[in-house]
Amino acid sequence: MSGLEREYGLAPGSFSRAAFRPERLLPAVTGAVTDEEWREAVAADLAPACGARTRARALVAAWTETPGTVDAEVLALLTSVRRRVPVVLVTNATTRLDADLAALGLTGAVDAVVNSAREGVAKPEPEIFRIAAGRAGVPAGRCLFVDDTAGHVTAARRLGMTGLHHRDNAALRRALGALLGP
Repeated sequence: MSGLEREYGLAPGSFSRAAFRPERLLPAVTGAVTDEEWREAVAADLAPACGARTRARALVAAWTETPGTVDAEVLALLTSVRRRVPVVLVTNATTRLDADLAALGLTGAVDAVVNSAREGVAKPEPEIFRIAAGRAGVPAGRCLFVDDTAGHVTAARRLGMTGLHHRDNAALRRALGALLGP
């Protein structure tokens, strides 16, 4: 992102502040607005700093086209785990999640997807974890919830899920091994 900010003459962090501040992001990840509406609102917020709305739209479009990456090791772990238990993706995402998963080659990589924009509730709200357990077909107490945000892990633990704050793949591998055995 810093490269795009430099290219468009923005101060470092400007894009993140515009796109991800809670009052802008929450409506997008709870489905109150579509992904397109959210991106248009971000462009409107950035227009003064970019000098023109068309320039801000171009910045948002360039960011939109930036591909995400898939951690091959984590994907291999999940593929292995799926042979024994259901794997459910729980994500605070916008209405474009299905397209993003397809672009990354991840359609069908999990047993179910719980997209906050489709459910109308986002992490760390308890209801999203209940939905995920339901999609897995097991009580919350039989779920391992892994997330890179500590507060989300804490919220899942409050519902009885085992929680792992993901910071490195080795810890994830150990946690899965401890729960599922070799």
